[in-house]
Amino acid sequence: MPSPFSSRARDTVAALGEEKLLVAIRRWLGAVSPRPPFGLGDDCAVLPAARGRQLITVDPVIYGRHFDDSIPARAVGAKLLKRNLSDLAAMGGRPTAAVLALTLDHRTSRRWLEQFYRGLAACARRYRVAIVGGDVAQATGIVAASLTLLGEAMGPRIVTRTGARVGDWIYVTGLVGGSRGSGHHFKFSPRLAEGAWLARQRTVRAMMDVSDGLAKDLHALTPPDAVPALTAARLPRRSGASVRAALTDGEDYELVFAVAAQTDRDNFARAWRKKFLRTRLSCIGRFVRASAVPAGAINLADYRGYEHLRSRAKT
Repeated sequence: MPSPFSSRARDTVAALGEEKLLVAIRRWLGAVSPRPPFGLGDDCAVLPAARGRQLITVDPVIYGRHFDDSIPARAVGAKLLKRNLSDLAAMGGRPTAAVLALTLDHRTSRRWLEQFYRGLAACARRYRVAIVGGDVAQATGIVAASLTLLGEAMGPRIVTRTGARVGDWIYVTGLVGGSRGSGHHFKFSPRLAEGAWLARQRTVRAMMDVSDGLAKDLHALTPPDAVPALTAARLPRRSGASVRAALTDGEDYELVFAVAAQTDRDNFARAWRKKFLRTRLSCIGRFVRASAVPAGAINLADYRGYEHLRSRAKT
């Protein structure tokens, strides 16, 4: 499997140096990187005025955390952009431009880095994202990239994580659990079209993407006077995934959202199928008062998703 490091000095980024590396990066990115001052090459990139409200998000990929030698370099580059696109999808936005900060060990393979950028460029072309700048820094033992993505609202409404109420239904797109073993964590498609459609539905009150596991992420959607009451049988689990995996694995990059209690759910489901026939939609529970949890509901206190900076996180 390809490693980001090379044992042959002539094949590393150190053999190029920063200036020649930047020339190579421009070549690898191709048309997705505009000419300066609208792209790489100036102190700042110049962006056109946004038509609507602007959105901004940032996410990294780090060797040993988000990818390893089993993941092709092209897939790593694509995953970096798609992680950020998933955040935009959760607010009903569309991408416009991105900047990328690289941190590289001097032993980083030029071949690996070229494939990383070509994967990033292919993904950027698919989703119409301009790569307009960035930075390169050196650090021993580290291969990491952090991408800041700009976007804009697709309509007059931006859906946030707040707004759900007691009685609202909880929905999730696609399948959850087993993202690592199945390769979904880098093969996924961000739900941009689905997120934009959901943002236009007034009955959708709150939304976010599932990156750290449903058990953790649902806390951010839950009204202060409520708890999520989930039914295990309704969880749309990936093949081979247990209930625990569905709740805690993370890196699903699906959308979880709250739908108003009074919504005609049959009509909502029909409208969804008409628009997104290939994207599964599941109602997995609802928000209820802590004193009114139905019998058989999952006790989420027994589960915990991924939490950064927590030692020995219990899952």
